[in-house]
Amino acid sequence: MTKSATDLMQEVIVSAVMDAIVALKAASKGLPNSLLRDLNAIHANTTLADLPKELQDSIGRSVRDAFTRLLKEGYSVSSARPVPTSRPRLESGSHGKEPPRAPFPDRRGPGNRARPRRDDPRKTPPKPRDR
Repeated sequence: MTKSATDLMQEVIVSAVMDAIVALKAASKGLPNSLLRDLNAIHANTTLADLPKELQDSIGRSVRDAFTRLLKEGYSVSSARPVPTSRPRLESGSHGKEPPRAPFPDRRGPGNRARPRRDDPRKTPPKPRDR
């Protein structure tokens, strides 16, 4: 009997996390301060290159194992629609320039500020007094 995709993905993710923890312990070489420093260095903006080599290798193995396991269970791992590899060609008369885009009516940006109406008394300059 095949497992549901949810069950399979949970097993894959738990396995990847456990392998990553073991790899972090291996990277610290048994030193608690080093392990703590490595853990504190991981944050939301951390890239794969910022991680210790052992952890990078563990993540790579986990990803390969996940795809292999999904294929063995009969799931498709290809994208549903093709991913564009390059930008679409522009017409020959455009000379590499993109056509200007009309701003959205509700978007407020530096070049699309709402201008005060002339009949707004708060925004009009005072009239000079006659003497």
